[in-house]
Amino acid sequence: MNVAIVKYNAGNIGSVENAVRRMGIEPIVTDDVEKIQKADRVIFPGQGEAHSTMAYLQAHRLDEMIVGLKQPVLGICIGMQLLCRHSEEQDTDCLGVFDVDVKRFIPQQHENKVPQMGWNTIEDTKTTLFEGFDKPEFVYFIHSFYVPTCDWTIATTNYIQPYSSALHKDNFYATQFHPEKSGQVGEKILKNFIEL
Repeated sequence: MNVAIVKYNAGNIGSVENAVRRMGIEPIVTDDVEKIQKADRVIFPGQGEAHSTMAYLQAHRLDEMIVGLKQPVLGICIGMQLLCRHSEEQDTDCLGVFDVDVKRFIPQQHENKVPQMGWNTIEDTKTTLFEGFDKPEFVYFIHSFYVPTCDWTIATTNYIQPYSSALHKDNFYATQFHPEKSGQVGEKILKNFIEL
C-alpha cells in the first residue's frame, strides 16, 4: 500500500506520518504532484490558516492536482476545510470539492471557548470510514471554524451548535477532528480509510 501525505505549509504532518507508521505502512511525505497522483491513498492533513495554505497550494500547483485525484483522499482539520467551497477565515476561496462554506464559531455564552480544543464526541456516523462504530465516540479537536451540516455530512458533533465533523463525496473523505491524535478510535478510522 502506497500512502502519500501531502506536504505543504501546514502543521501536524509529522503526527499523521507517525500514525500511519504505527499501522505498519511507511508513507511518503511529498509535494511532488506525480508521486501523489501515483499513490494508492492520499492524506491531506494539517493545522493552519486557510488563506496562506491556499496560497501555498496554488503556488505549487497542488490545488488542481488534489481536486483531480481519483483514489481515496482523506482531508484532516484544515485539510477538510480547504476541500470546501469558501472559508470565512480571511474570506478565502478554497478547493470546492464540497459545495459548502466554512463558518467561524461565534460564542453564544461565556463558557463557549473558541477555538474548540480537546475531546468531543462524533455521532450519526455513516459510510465505511466509520465501519464498526455503533455509538458516539470521543475524538480530538482543535479549530475555530466549522462546516455546517450538509448533504455530505457523515458525522456530526455539537459545539455551540451541531456541525459536520466528517464529510464524504465520491473518493473524498474528510474529518474536522484529528484521527492521528484520537487514540484507538482514531487508529480505527485511519485503518478503515486505508482499507476502503
